[in-house]
Amino acid sequence: MRKLRFGLWYDFRNPPQWRQDPARLYESIIAQAARAEALGWDDVWLSEHHFIEDGYTPSMLPLAAAIAARTQRIRIGTSVLLLPLHDPLRVAEDSATIDIVSGGRFTLGIGAGYRVGEFRGFAIPRRERDERMGEAVEVLRRCFAGERFSFEGKYYRYRDVQLFPPPLQKPMPLWLGGFLPKALERAGRLGDGYISIGAIGPLVDQCLAAVRASGRDPDRYEVAGGFLWLIVARDPERRWNEALAHFLYQLNLYAGWFAEAKMPLFARASGRDDLERQGFLILRPEEAVERIRQYVAANHVTRFYGWTVPPGLPPEWSDEHLELMAREVMPAFR
Repeated sequence: MRKLRFGLWYDFRNPPQWRQDPARLYESIIAQAARAEALGWDDVWLSEHHFIEDGYTPSMLPLAAAIAARTQRIRIGTSVLLLPLHDPLRVAEDSATIDIVSGGRFTLGIGAGYRVGEFRGFAIPRRERDERMGEAVEVLRRCFAGERFSFEGKYYRYRDVQLFPPPLQKPMPLWLGGFLPKALERAGRLGDGYISIGAIGPLVDQCLAAVRASGRDPDRYEVAGGFLWLIVARDPERRWNEALAHFLYQLNLYAGWFAEAKMPLFARASGRDDLERQGFLILRPEEAVERIRQYVAANHVTRFYGWTVPPGLPPEWSDEHLELMAREVMPAFR
């Protein structure tokens, strides 16, 4: 068995009703990522959305570079960059730059996206996202392979291009996310890993079937996943009281976005019971060890990760979680 890796996940949200100074919020999260490295965490993941009033970060790659400049060991990844909303050649250039700044610690995670408002805002028909993904992944692979190439696609066209400077990693890790059958097949056929969240066992099975069908070894394929929330605390009841409104805020926005996209993956919640049913957990360390063991066995993950800072709470609120996980939970898996 591969050693289970542990990661943090950030979206830098700053809801108006709990507004924090944005510069201080960003600095606090970047500093927390550096403290996590010192505690022994393995990965930090960043998330992307656009046109959200609470400042959900639309621009992960500059933040990845900022974290890279403040750390030396922890891996930095995107979960996920919404590739159809970007120029893939520029994504390759920015990713290679981050890989160099980080000393070869960057993982590019990509997905097709789903939010209706994002595609409307960029004037990209949402029905095009799968075809755009297919073309864009080919462009990324050819860039990271060091080719000089031309590309004539339906959506992307390049003449006599080559990626300079190249990334340090050879090959550059390219992970894919998604929930629908087409996305899962693409992740298994084209990706080095699959990244998702929640109860993903059946989705991982579909990915691994595509890995085998492509002639690759599924034992070398990686999977990142976790509960929607798992916070470790000495006093879970107190932490629930502090986080409840923030959890409800987050889940209900996601439920609305997925419903609008006709992908009802989450249900709206009105209280703690609804949240717990959908995978929001605050546990003591010994309870967390057992729940993580069960999750890993059921979902085939090699990297366990989850949200770190409930939207609207200061990043320092999660320091206890980082420390208890590092000292009393993670050692059980190493």
